[in-house]
Amino acid sequence: MSAFILDKMCRACKRCVDTCPFQAISMIAHLVVVDPTLCTECEACMEACMHGAITFKATEEKKANG
Repeated sequence: MSAFILDKMCRACKRCVDTCPFQAISMIAHLVVVDPTLCTECEACMEACMHGAITFKATEEKKANG
């Protein structure tokens, strides 16, 4: 499960893009995009995000399931 960008919270500051040691995050047309084949779930992007716009799908699924 790769990083998941919460679009409504993302401010496209590119801190996550610059922080990812595996180049799994990029900007496409002013949107942050995660390549799940490159993401290793190291959480460096989540720690770098000042807006709380990055989570991991497993976390979101746990919240949805109770």
